[in-house]
Amino acid sequence: MKQNQNTKSVKLPRIKKGDEVVVISGSDKGKQGRVLQVLPKEGRVLVDGVRIARRSYKKSTEFPEGGIHDKGMPIAISNVMLADPKGGAPTRVGVRVETGKDGKETRVRFAKASGTAFKD
Repeated sequence: MKQNQNTKSVKLPRIKKGDEVVVISGSDKGKQGRVLQVLPKEGRVLVDGVRIARRSYKKSTEFPEGGIHDKGMPIAISNVMLADPKGGAPTRVGVRVETGKDGKETRVRFAKASGTAFKD
């Protein structure tokens, strides 16, 4: 069976919904925000307060007045890094397996810079 040329393998991101991230490149460089949505197939994330665009809307149930409103646009996942839980600086993410008191193994994400685990 021939594989479709348009499909490519998707590497699952280590960034999850609700994480605090720092923008490391682009026009919003240095801004921090909370991840609202992760789009792994597109390789993008939607971050609160980052990459805001002005859009005009017709009158509808969502916008009864219509007019021009701000809308958050997705940003490339490679342009954001998780914020370190200790200091808030951008940090790389590692994954380690920890054994709980009941003997159950769980995967835990941690900040490479400080070694602190992220809250999941």
